Amino acid sequence: MTDRTTQGGAGGEGGTGDGIRTFPFPVDLSLSGVGMQVGAMGTGRVWHVDAPLDRVHRIDFHVVMLFHEGPVRHMIDFAEYEASPGDILWIRPGQVHRFSRTDRYRGTVLIMQPGFLPRATVEATGLYRYDQPPLLRPGAAQLAALEHSLTQLEREYVDTTTLPLSLHTSVLRHSLTAFLLRLAHLAASSAEAAREQTDTTFTRFRDAVEKDFATNHSVSAYADALGYSRRTLVRAVRAATGETPKGFIDKRVVLEAKRLLAHTEMPIGRIGVAVGFPDSANFSKFFHQHTGTSPVVFRAELR
Repeated sequence: MTDRTTQGGAGGEGGTGDGIRTFPFPVDLSLSGVGMQVGAMGTGRVWHVDAPLDRVHRIDFHVVMLFHEGPVRHMIDFAEYEASPGDILWIRPGQVHRFSRTDRYRGTVLIMQPGFLPRATVEATGLYRYDQPPLLRPGAAQLAALEHSLTQLEREYVDTTTLPLSLHTSVLRHSLTAFLLRLAHLAASSAEAAREQTDTTFTRFRDAVEKDFATNHSVSAYADALGYSRRTLVRAVRAATGETPKGFIDKRVVLEAKRLLAHTEMPIGRIGVAVGFPDSANFSKFFHQHTGTSPVVFRAELR
């Protein structure tokens, strides 16, 4: 395994034309060439010798990290997450992320190749639920069950001599499914608990912003459309997020702008239009105000 993540290495790299390296699943490093790996995080290999993991990059497979030490700070889709011992980070294919240069990544890591599990299992375990939070904090009983399931999966993974390869692979799929069902239940429960803690007013506002942020940056317009007074909306959003409705809208616009700057070769002026700024100068001013850097510099730093 690597100092910052999973067993990686010479699995090669892909490109999407947007300047961010995308690394494929390192199948050549898997025992018996199966579509998964599991083991301890620690010093060792990296995804690619020419691509430091503390640079922004993507992977085309799932990574699940269960931490034994911490705290560790990790960036996923331009949001910073702090994981403590017992916490889990679940990074899904295509997500932009970056490992901390200074933190020590210690624990157990699982990586999975898309297509290793059958479609029914993929759907049952919500492997591509990008709406769910990457950082999960299981309770004591949940953590014990997940650790037990992951330990059993690792035992099966390293046992390459007891069974023929076809049966070995089938057993791995079953053991992996058992672990992922527990993990998916934790993720769904965490998302549901977060939803229950938020006010209906905020939930409606959040959904409206998600739908219209590219064309509507006005708090008053959202309040009118939802049938609330501006004051009611301010109270609900502040209670749920600690910020103002305008701050919430701006944060979503900035995230989308960052994604487009990172993931695409769209001209900066077109990106501005895509997030509601027909005037490129206004877009650059807005972006600098909220990030401390210009769109040009932000994009260049990712290359």
